[in-house]
Amino acid sequence: MDKQKAKMIVDKEHKLAEVDPRLYSSFIEHLGRAVYGGIYEPGHPEADESGFRQDVASLIQELRVPLIRYPGGNFVSGYNWEDGVGPVESRPKRLELAWRTVEPNEVGTNEFIRWAKGIDSDVMMAVNLGTRGVDAARNLVEYCNHPGGSLYSDMRIGHGFKEPHRIKTWCLGNEMDGPWQIGAKTATEYGRLALEAAKAMRWVDPTIELVACGSSSRAMPTYAEWEATVLDHTYEQVDYLSLHTYYGNHDGDTANYLAKSLDMDHFIKEIVAVCDYIKAKKRSKKTIHLSFDEWNVWFHSNESDKKLEPWQIAPPQLEDIYTFEDALLVGSMMITLLKNADRVKIACLAQLVNVIAPIMTENGGKAWRQSIFYPFLHASLYGRGTVLIPIVSTPRYDSKEYTDVPVLDTAVVYNEQNEELVIFAVNKSLEGELLLESDVRGFADYRIKEHLVLENADLLAKNTAQESDQVRPHNRGNAQVESGVLQAALPALSWNVIRLGRTAAAHS
Repeated sequence: MDKQKAKMIVDKEHKLAEVDPRLYSSFIEHLGRAVYGGIYEPGHPEADESGFRQDVASLIQELRVPLIRYPGGNFVSGYNWEDGVGPVESRPKRLELAWRTVEPNEVGTNEFIRWAKGIDSDVMMAVNLGTRGVDAARNLVEYCNHPGGSLYSDMRIGHGFKEPHRIKTWCLGNEMDGPWQIGAKTATEYGRLALEAAKAMRWVDPTIELVACGSSSRAMPTYAEWEATVLDHTYEQVDYLSLHTYYGNHDGDTANYLAKSLDMDHFIKEIVAVCDYIKAKKRSKKTIHLSFDEWNVWFHSNESDKKLEPWQIAPPQLEDIYTFEDALLVGSMMITLLKNADRVKIACLAQLVNVIAPIMTENGGKAWRQSIFYPFLHASLYGRGTVLIPIVSTPRYDSKEYTDVPVLDTAVVYNEQNEELVIFAVNKSLEGELLLESDVRGFADYRIKEHLVLENADLLAKNTAQESDQVRPHNRGNAQVESGVLQAALPALSWNVIRLGRTAAAHS
């Protein structure tokens, strides 16, 4: 059988958009062991004086996460933010209805923001538009952002935080179209509430930016109509519209599973179309961008979660142990976000620690990197700069749900400041390696710096506390450049990062 071949032309003048660093953001919700037993575990050997685990913080810092969405998620729709501020010993324990646990409120707004700043991340704060509304939202903005001299800003100062937190980005609720959501709304109900909350929040602090809730998934019965109605109300008051999606491989069909990044791409392009329809309808000069603030693989833990006893504190919920196969799809989803970087400005891998996360911990024990850690890491480290639009010729295949699935999934990022060109590529072929030939004559004085490869003979290989390096990348890829042509053999079912840099001789 002849080896499969793909061709590509890369031109530095064929630009899509600058990558917003917030494309590499994440999410921590008060859910499972994300907070308690995840980032925060007093008494752990690695805990600092505030109870936050430094081993976990170090792994997060490796990922260079610029923004972390908090505190939810479904949790926020029943959350009273006042429960999580002030003296810890006087904070109430609450029944948490979204995930049927008990919330001890040991970690709240101030603790989380201080922790995030310590790992060089900003916070994207969500307000409760489920059980609460305009009043609680504007008060939280005042508490976080107003310098002083008012009830809630002075309350913050009294809690030991003299300087305002200056939270820039705010989510107007979470998944308000979902019947599972506490205080779910129709599109009209939510649109009206989001508009009024946005107005009041901006009156407190005109410098903030706001994210309105889009559909909870592309499968929602109100999909697209929801976005149109919500934006009809909120268009001039919000800056972003949110998208959420998760994928799984319940039937073990690898070819179909890896094709699901196409669904993500369709989702983005359809919602862009709705945003631009409302722009046209309102004859607005403003463009709404997207915040894909929940995305990941999520399916491994579904059955075990059904068996958990309710009303525990920080039970092991949504603890997907990811496989090498999952890492391939996460890589393709990351590529999809890059290929839509002209409209997707914020994206949050959901979530960050223990809960459907790239990082796992043991209570009292170690922390380790899951398989999906690596494609996210590589994209965050090397996917900053300008997304280019390559001309790609690739073999294609059909799967159970999708047709014309590209075997080569690729995004190209040019970092002019660092004089680096990076090709991200997933070979989705089950048949064998894919020979990639790329015309890079526009980068004539660039040479291969590194060809990272994530591959594994076992699609179901996973990293665990006992064996934490079963899935890890190597830098033995065989990419080479000669006379302006890059050639590389991409192993079957592999994630690849090919980095080219300008040669020292070119500077002389």
